[in-house]
Amino acid sequence: MTSVPTLPLGTYKIPIIGIGTLAVTDGEALEKMLNAALEVGYRHFDTAFLYRNEHLIGKVLNKWFTSGKVKREDIFVTTKLPFDGTYPEGVEKFLKESLAALQLNYVDLYLVHFPVRIKPLNGKGLEAAEPLPTDHLGVWREMEKQVKAGRAKTIGVSNFNRRQVERLLKEAEIKPVCNQIELNVYLPQTQFVEFLQANGIIAVSYFSLGNPALKQQRIQSGFWPAGKPDVLADPTIKRIADKHNKTPAQILLKALVQRKIVVIPKSVTLSRIKENFQLFDFDLDAEDVEAIAGIAIGERARLGQFKPLQGHPEYPHPVLDG
Repeated sequence: MTSVPTLPLGTYKIPIIGIGTLAVTDGEALEKMLNAALEVGYRHFDTAFLYRNEHLIGKVLNKWFTSGKVKREDIFVTTKLPFDGTYPEGVEKFLKESLAALQLNYVDLYLVHFPVRIKPLNGKGLEAAEPLPTDHLGVWREMEKQVKAGRAKTIGVSNFNRRQVERLLKEAEIKPVCNQIELNVYLPQTQFVEFLQANGIIAVSYFSLGNPALKQQRIQSGFWPAGKPDVLADPTIKRIADKHNKTPAQILLKALVQRKIVVIPKSVTLSRIKENFQLFDFDLDAEDVEAIAGIAIGERARLGQFKPLQGHPEYPHPVLDG
């Protein structure tokens, strides 16, 4: 079994590749996906209260724990405070609900999912989100309490911009250890990643492969905009993949891993779950890295656009510093 490299997460460690679970709520499909991932060697699992699948993940992990196939300390689990829970009193409440669903005593990483608090969705999609005033420092104080109480080993943020991260760095007792952001070779956010890494904060990439499901979904909401460039079909990526006898997905993930960025690709296809994990038997050379840097598009490639929230003073996009 491949030994997965890790990156320092404060005094903790995070596997550099994990498996994402966004939008996988079918119990049978998710169980097959997680079992396949565990068999391949994945030990890092990324979920969120918002994904509505923590109970399914907990069921699978508990089976592996009770069978003795893996120990709890071998598994790294990330979950996230929901958008409508981004207020001080919501932090502990929602983490306890997540822990109960996951059948865990603690998570390895707990994230503030988004820097804008919204009203409860009550079954509606994020395109119907209504923003509320947001108290980042008040929320963060409660996040720190979860570490002290042992419910979270580490804490971080997701979708925060530089100004928001700097605010936490200035005021926090326990500093954020990571920022999970939309990041791929079309949207490399180079300067922002360098800022995070210089401050001891790991960048975790979501949408590392773009979002292949967009072609089939044809969703017209502001959160899933259509007509975006398809990074998996980029000819430069295809050429580099052929050169290394790898797939375009493997090249896209390797380009981030070589930058010491954690990747959490999602797939319910068993062959792709295995393929995405096979990143550690080759390296991109200087010519590859230069060519990949040349195809960056920047903000035009961003998929995670929350149009109903864009007037809020804490709405994070665009990241204007790279």
